[in-house]
Amino acid sequence: MSDTKKKKAAATATPAGSAERWVKCPQCGGPSLYSPANRFRPFCGERCKQIDLGAWASEEFRMPTEAPPEDAEFGDPRLLP
Repeated sequence: MSDTKKKKAAATATPAGSAERWVKCPQCGGPSLYSPANRFRPFCGERCKQIDLGAWASEEFRMPTEAPPEDAEFGDPRLLP
């Protein structure tokens, strides 16, 4: 290993007991450092975080629900006789 590579490895080494954990960015799928050093975690950067926030704000993420029958205008159709 050359001296330059050794210096880079030493500069990027983490202190003992604080192993780096890399995860997949939920937005783009790229690598993302999951630690307090990454203020956008679990995202890889601000752009991915903002895209995800916009998706939540525009209600692109929804929980699946059972749609009531079209003939039941009010109330829970499961409670009707």
